[in-house]
Order: sequence, then structure tokens, then C-alpha cells
Amino acid sequence: MKHFELKGEIRQVANKHALNEIRRAGRVPCNLYGGGMENILFTVDAKELKALTNTPKSYIVDLNLDGKTYTAVAHECQWHPVSDECLHVDFLAVDETKPIAIDVPLRLEGHPVGVQAGGKFTQLTRSIKISALAKDLPDDLLVDITPLALGARITVADLHWDNIKILSPKTTIICRVKATRGMQAAAAESAE
Repeated sequence: MKHFELKGEIRQVANKHALNEIRRAGRVPCNLYGGGMENILFTVDAKELKALTNTPKSYIVDLNLDGKTYTAVAHECQWHPVSDECLHVDFLAVDETKPIAIDVPLRLEGHPVGVQAGGKFTQLTRSIKISALAKDLPDDLLVDITPLALGARITVADLHWDNIKILSPKTTIICRVKATRGMQAAAAESAE
């Protein structure tokens, strides 16, 4: 998996007024925890953070906090309900010997047989949650949709990769090919 470098400044515990001042200064308050270490409170530049949060890709984040580097993943982001600005980010420290749970985007490949027969293809899920060691984490997960026939679908239960455990519910539908209304009307006419 690709790495993303992010520079931050360690901060002290602050009240709501101080956090609002941090946000007005163009910075986002963050928290790093996990891996048997004490919580580290810090801030990052909001513009730099957008390159991490405003993308469908997943990254392992190399946090440079006042000269010391930590390896982490973005665990949870809090967003402003109106302006859609990032208000706070929780980072989870990565241990190379323990599996990491992370959302990874899906990359679909092929042209479904059902679409060639006149059906309509729909992708319902763009990423799934997986668990793997840091060295085994892929940038994206490849799904071959070529054998997808008319009326068929691919669910999480149909997917398998080596050294990766899928955490998303098995019933989650990834994509499907449905008959169009024109095809259904033609089938109804021929049945009469």
C-alpha cells in the first residue's frame, strides 16, 4: 500500500474555544493512539490533510510530529455538517506484526457478458473493509466482472484474496447486471 507523508505539530489538551482558534488558523486537530502508546494530540495543515481525506484511495500515513515519525492509518474523520470541512481526525498507530483493518477501493476489470446481451451494469460498492498485515495491504482490490451474466450479481462472499481477511458483510452487493425495462417489456410481449 502507498504511503502518505503528513507533517504535524504536537498540541496540548485544549478546550472548545482553543480548538476553534486552531481551526480558524487553517489547522485541523488530530489524535494518534493505539499500539500500546499514550495518546498524542497534534494539529495538521487543513490543505495538506485534504490530499489524504478527499480521495477514494487508502494510504498508510507517515506522521512527522516535531521530528519524530509514526506510522498510522486514518481511523475516523469528523466533518462539519454544512461546510463539509474536516473538523477532527483520529489516527490509529500501525504495528507491523499485527493486522490492520482498513477500507480499500475496488477496481473492476472486464466487460460483463450480461451487458453485451443488453443488460444494465450497476456498481453499488466502491470499497470494502479488509484486515491484513501492513506488508500485504494492496492499493486496490481487483474484481473481474467479465463472467457477470444477465440477472447476476457479485457479493463480498464471492471475493477471495491471499493473506487478506474481508471484514465487510458477506451479503454486501458489489455490482450487478439487471434487465432493462425494454428487455422486460419485450419478454412480456413474447410471453403473450
